[in-house]
Amino acid sequence: MTITEHQIEQGLLAKLGDLKYSYRPEIRDRAALEANFREKFQQLNRVNLTDEEFSRLLEEIVTPDVFTAAQTLRMRNSFIREDGTPLNYTLVNIEDWCKNSFEVVNQLRINTDNSHHRFDVVLLINGVPVVQIELKTLGINPRRAIEQIVEYKNDPGNGFTRTLLCFMQVFIVSNRDSTYYFANNNARHFSFNADERFLPIYQFAALDNTKITGLDDFADAFLPKCTLGQMISRYMVLVASEQKLLMMRPYQIYAVKNIVKCIEENSGNGYIWHTTGSGKTLTSFKASTLLKANPNIEKCLFVVDRKDLDRQTREEFNRFQEGCVESNTNTGELVRRMLSDDAADKVIVCTIQKLGLALDEGSKRNKSREKRGLATYAEQLEALREKRIVFIFDECHRSQFGENHQAIKEFFPKAQLFGFTGTPIFEANASVKQISGETQTLKTTQDLFQQSLHEYTITHAIEDRNVLRFHVDYYKPDGKNPPKPGEALAKRAIVDAILAKHDAATGGRKFNAILATASINDAIAYHALFEEAQAEKLQANPSFVPLNIAAVFSPPGDVSADVRQLQEDLPTELEDNKQEPDAKKAALQAIIASYNARFDTNHRIEEFDLYYQDVQQRIKDQQWPDADLRKANPKAPQHKIDITIVVDMLLTGFDSKYLNTLYVDKNLKHHGLIQAFSRTNRVLNDTKPFGHILDFRGQQEAVDAAIALFSGAKADEARKIWLVDKAPAVIEKLQEAALGLQSFMQAYGLSGKPEEIATLKGDEARIGFVEVFKQVQKLQTQLDQYTDLTPEQEAAIQATLPPDELNAFRGQYLETARRLRDERAKPGDDKREQLEQLDFEFVLFASATIDYDYIMKLIADFSTKKPGKATMSREQLVSLIASDAKFIDEREDITEYVMSLKAGEGLDERAIRAGYQQFKAVKATRELTELAAKHGLPTAALQSFVGEVLERRIFDGEQLTELLAPLELGWKARTQKELALMSELVPMLKKRAGGRDISGLQAYED
Repeated sequence: MTITEHQIEQGLLAKLGDLKYSYRPEIRDRAALEANFREKFQQLNRVNLTDEEFSRLLEEIVTPDVFTAAQTLRMRNSFIREDGTPLNYTLVNIEDWCKNSFEVVNQLRINTDNSHHRFDVVLLINGVPVVQIELKTLGINPRRAIEQIVEYKNDPGNGFTRTLLCFMQVFIVSNRDSTYYFANNNARHFSFNADERFLPIYQFAALDNTKITGLDDFADAFLPKCTLGQMISRYMVLVASEQKLLMMRPYQIYAVKNIVKCIEENSGNGYIWHTTGSGKTLTSFKASTLLKANPNIEKCLFVVDRKDLDRQTREEFNRFQEGCVESNTNTGELVRRMLSDDAADKVIVCTIQKLGLALDEGSKRNKSREKRGLATYAEQLEALREKRIVFIFDECHRSQFGENHQAIKEFFPKAQLFGFTGTPIFEANASVKQISGETQTLKTTQDLFQQSLHEYTITHAIEDRNVLRFHVDYYKPDGKNPPKPGEALAKRAIVDAILAKHDAATGGRKFNAILATASINDAIAYHALFEEAQAEKLQANPSFVPLNIAAVFSPPGDVSADVRQLQEDLPTELEDNKQEPDAKKAALQAIIASYNARFDTNHRIEEFDLYYQDVQQRIKDQQWPDADLRKANPKAPQHKIDITIVVDMLLTGFDSKYLNTLYVDKNLKHHGLIQAFSRTNRVLNDTKPFGHILDFRGQQEAVDAAIALFSGAKADEARKIWLVDKAPAVIEKLQEAALGLQSFMQAYGLSGKPEEIATLKGDEARIGFVEVFKQVQKLQTQLDQYTDLTPEQEAAIQATLPPDELNAFRGQYLETARRLRDERAKPGDDKREQLEQLDFEFVLFASATIDYDYIMKLIADFSTKKPGKATMSREQLVSLIASDAKFIDEREDITEYVMSLKAGEGLDERAIRAGYQQFKAVKATRELTELAAKHGLPTAALQSFVGEVLERRIFDGEQLTELLAPLELGWKARTQKELALMSELVPMLKKRAGGRDISGLQAYED
């Protein structure tokens, strides 16, 4: 028997009753919701409001701005009563959220001018709606329900902007078996856009990171009244700088709870093992800020070990809450803040080096103060010796294995120390000896921090899709005597291999890469070899597009304090720079000069820190289209970095979603290997299926050992979880998916040619094609980025679906998906439920290399060369345009333009671009003229109306009324005319907006 949505809803209501929520079946509309809120507000604030006062209160607190509403919900606010006296009030009991009233309502209808939306289940805290639960029947993918919430929530005029629903904090979506939750946000942080950079969506988990997916189990874990109150009050973060609400992930919550519990019970020290990329900064921020409210704690110091991390962490903390952490410009300032009683100085971010200088009586600064008759920093800090101070160490395996850690413990005997690490030190990877009496042991993370408080390993993160798996290609050179593991290959052979494989590894340069080298001399040599090899390739093939290569390593000799602090965590570079420093300095100057010429910058070795920051930013700029970067700096010859050559830098702590490849020509092991590999595995979307490692040192044993060491409880399954399938397994899946496509076509009486897809009748058939071909493309995208394919494997892939055939199917997919997407927007479709569940993964069908510039170059090539001599024929050009999702709304125009041109006509690229713009303008004018004539409107008035909508990207209903006013229609006839006009105008506006949203159009699409 099928379980209905209604039955799931009734089961949830019963469960919430067990959790002691008050069920309020009579609250079904806006008036009842507001009356209930008024009653709770008056009880909490011990006040009786007049009708006029309550009406004005609603006016003041209801806002379309989610961030402002979230602040109002959590703060003490002020309201002026009719008699002029102020009323200081809260909407809920913010001192103890557990003492609020918790209620549940269902089938609530909120009617506004543009909306008649019904909400399945809503949870109220003190009468304020804070959680919406959207239910679906079993087997229905909750993702579409999430999209529906986002679409409705972002539609102007919805119930969230004009009623108490503006206080909604959390959305929950469930089909009983799969349950997800996510935070409310303003539109720019709350969308499923073309690149699929989704809003964060979560599944709850137990303390051991086991997923809690069933609705009943989720309710027991997440929805008990006190737990929900804490989720909203303590474990959501309001990011002030971005005006954004952020939910903490379950493992972050458990870590914070365990640290706070450890402090409250004063039960020693502890460490948190949360893998690289899991958001340790947010966890530590929340732990620190919760300690602000603990009167037993004198200070909380968040200790980092490099100047750039000091700056980065401080900026992150202040991003979460403006001004919550002040900068410490020097050791004296740090000491002043440690002794200060100001609330702003309770949480301090500082470097381990700065703290060490303050505590070290023998340091230059302390000796200098002593000579001048001043109290040393250490003497000043004596006042804190017996106080309870909390130290939270970021990446505790790097800097704390030394004297500073011991000095802190000795100076502050009552201090509690907590460490965060993505890669703990175990006995197997420890290098520092600890001597205690007669015994000599290795110094591990547990030795220093006593106990593990929570673990969330890379294995957990991969399973949760919080980070990606790895594809490791162990490069095997041709020849009879392959090098032994760990041995270096000839650098020129490696450069040639990288140049041959880079486009595949990076998805056609959509992503970028790091080359990790064993020494500064190696980095210098590689930089020169890339220039040499690429010059040769360019000479042999003028159409070759060289890669942009940068190199970054610390300068030798007398450097600034900033760079010295940077070097303290770069052991290889520090040692390297002692040998031939002048030669290394000259090489770095030449590398920076080359960089300046390429990117139109003016960096100098004397200000290396600025150069280093610029390199990091350019790696991250990979996410932006070239056209956007050109607009920002039209003088620069280049804007992006393809490969950055490093020694130690960037291999720890650096994050970029558009970095997907690590080339390795240095020996790595244990935590160093995991840290370096983890630069590549930040999640983006399906165009980035894995982090890619191309190892030139044959280090399979080291990789296996590191995986085993850092896998936590699942060491035996780790290889399967961490590493993607080998090429033969994926090729087999591709062949199965292609057979599935053929079977689908045969079932509909088609022979298997791509063009036959256009003849499919009915939504069911079209939906079937979209689903079956999407799987083919997903596997093809994965294989396209494998760099270890043999010629036989490449042939097998080509034979499965030849490139021209694949392109043709891609074009049919995009056309079919567009048609279904437009159909889904129409009201009253009897197959709406089936259409609603469909995911149109357009991102899979957008090539990085095929952009607008590339297409214009190809069209110019077609125009200038004689028939048969061009790179592509007219038909191939049209097929290429049709197969790329970037042109989904413009393909018709570009195709028509290409068809209107003559081969060999001789138009250069500038003329082609100008001709296309003119073609579009003429076509647009013609379409508007025909539309105006059809509906009896002046052409100029309609053109002006459309121009303003596109310029502002806001559709104004009042201006539409003015446009139709000269027709002098009655209200009923005017409504019909409006709908008829908009049915034709909406697709035209969306097309001309080029995929960008136009606020207000949704009302005419539904």
